[in-house]
Amino acid sequence: MEKKIITISREFGSGGRTIGRKVAEKLGIPFYDKELVDQIAVESGFAPKFIEEHGEHAPTKSLFSYAFAPQGIPGIMNGLSTADFLWNIQCSVILQLADQGPCVIVGRNADYILKDREDALHVYTHADMSFRAERIVKKYGESDKSPEARLNEKDKRRRVNYQHYTGRTWGQSQNYDLCLDTGKLGIDLCADIICGIVEQSKK
Repeated sequence: MEKKIITISREFGSGGRTIGRKVAEKLGIPFYDKELVDQIAVESGFAPKFIEEHGEHAPTKSLFSYAFAPQGIPGIMNGLSTADFLWNIQCSVILQLADQGPCVIVGRNADYILKDREDALHVYTHADMSFRAERIVKKYGESDKSPEARLNEKDKRRRVNYQHYTGRTWGQSQNYDLCLDTGKLGIDLCADIICGIVEQSKK
C-alpha cells in the first residue's frame, strides 16, 4: 500500500518537527504543524496560542487533571469540557486534511486519529536526554528551569494527554510503523529514511 500520509510523533527536542518539514519539502507535499493549529483555531474559535499549549498537552503532569476539568454548559461547546471540545475539533480537522491528499502531520495524536488508514506511515522520533537538552537550548534559549526539567515536563504532559484520549502508551513502539533515534542517526538521515520508505511504497 502506497504511503501518502506521514504522521510524526516526537519527544520534545528530538527534532520531529524539523524532520517533518524536510520530508514534506523533499516529497513536495503539504506540511501541517502551525498550519494545523491555525485551522483548528478557525474551527474552534480558540486562539492559536491556546491550541499550541493545550492541543497535545494535559493541563498538568497527572492523569487526574482531566478528571477535575470543569464540564461545559449545555448549548455551549455541546456541554463538553474545553479539552474534550478541542479534541473533537482536532480529530475532525486532521481527518479532513488526510482526506485532501498526501501530507505530513506533526503531533496532536495524529497517529491514533489516523490509525485505520492503510496509506498512513506513523513515525516516532526520540533521542537521549543530552542531545535533546542541547537542542532545545540552541532553539529556544535558556529559561529559569533546567533543560532536563523542561524536557521531562513537556513529555510528561504529552504522555498524559495521549493516554487520556487514546488509551495507549505514548512512545510505545507497537503504536508506530517506524521509530527513529535522531541523536544517533541525525536529522537529515531520518528525513531521508522516511522519504525512502514512502518512495518504495509506490512501487
